[in-house]
Amino acid sequence: MLKTLQTYKLIFLRLILIVIGIELSIYFFKIDLLFTGIFGLCMVFLLAREMYFYVRNLVMIYNKTISSILQNDFTSDFSKQKFNKSYAELFQLYETLKNKHNEQISRDIIYRSILNNIETGVVILQKQETDWDIFLMNDYFSSHFNVPKVSKWKYLKNQLPSLCEIIEKDDFHEIKTAIDLSINEQHKQTFVLQASRTEIFKQNYFIVLLDSIQNVVEKKEKDAWINLMKVISHELLNSITPIRSICQNMEDLVEQDSLSSEDLEDIKYSVQTMLRRSDHLQKFVEGYRKLAMLPSPQKEKMELQHLIDNCLQIMSPIFRKENIILENTIKHNYKVNVDQQQMEQVLINLLTNAVMALENLGQKQIFISSEANENRVFIKISDNGKGIEKEIEDKIFLPFFTTRNEGAGIGLTLSKNIVEAHGGYILNKNEKGKTTFEICLIEFL
Repeated sequence: MLKTLQTYKLIFLRLILIVIGIELSIYFFKIDLLFTGIFGLCMVFLLAREMYFYVRNLVMIYNKTISSILQNDFTSDFSKQKFNKSYAELFQLYETLKNKHNEQISRDIIYRSILNNIETGVVILQKQETDWDIFLMNDYFSSHFNVPKVSKWKYLKNQLPSLCEIIEKDDFHEIKTAIDLSINEQHKQTFVLQASRTEIFKQNYFIVLLDSIQNVVEKKEKDAWINLMKVISHELLNSITPIRSICQNMEDLVEQDSLSSEDLEDIKYSVQTMLRRSDHLQKFVEGYRKLAMLPSPQKEKMELQHLIDNCLQIMSPIFRKENIILENTIKHNYKVNVDQQQMEQVLINLLTNAVMALENLGQKQIFISSEANENRVFIKISDNGKGIEKEIEDKIFLPFFTTRNEGAGIGLTLSKNIVEAHGGYILNKNEKGKTTFEICLIEFL
């Protein structure tokens, strides 16, 4: 503001000098100082010319800067005008907006790069009055569906009529469904369609996501096979490597002309080691067979209290031995439709894990509770142990994952498979410093 006042003062000073010059020139003419009067007029002309270019330059710079800001054009360079202190704040505003504009462009490039590298078809529409324009279409959508990157909805409708008809049928509102689309005039593929509508700064946007179910399933299967092969190769190598080393050692021993008592002891120890590793491999294979060949549950209607009591009776000697305090708050006699033997196996696995989690604790407590909601029964088994570490929370249900040297790592996996075969689910939570496993089963009314 102060610099603007200074500019006005400079212009006003020039005007005063021009007026004074004109008055002096007229005065010189009156007293017959002709040449002095002409000289005065020349000075007035030069002052007027200088003021004209000064004002024109100020106006041009101001108009150019304001025009660049209004048109969102930040290609102009005003660095040479920095000496002009009259518009220092205007240039500062221009530079600030230019930096923000460049940051926004950088973000747009990064976001578009991310969208173009994901294996999900993405189309974002922007509403213009009564029609929709295509605001963004990622590379995957364009290449996978063989659609050029058009700018209008009607052009996309010509390319993918079946998709567009579904969207128009719901009047561009939220959609979550599965659709069959033909790709390149080949057989149809099933896609998961998710669409949502949002408003940003009074602009309506419609976001369409398309995921190929086949691709998702193939990726899941591939990841599962990779994890399976990692586990199998790890276990096989852990057994085969020492067995091969032992066999080589025994081969060297038996090739000797005579065997000493120490050699016989080595052979005996080697055979015992191979037997132990063979037993381990057998248990490993048996574990996989249990997971892969889980029989279908033979369900029968029974009381939940009776199911829990049977499990607690089996576990009671362990509870007494470990000095564990059990708090069973199940009071309502809910009825469930389950395979008794399989569900007892699940509950015993969870109770056994709770006992293991309480090792080296002074006060050991296990809590069992249940509740019913919307025709479902929720069974909770908690303990006051240190809980499951966050780093392994998402791994505890993986086959053969265990944190105990003596553990097989199939207890929780098998329990999860059994509960899911009953139409329920099992999950773990951390509630008030306690580890809680929750089983959800359908209540038999």
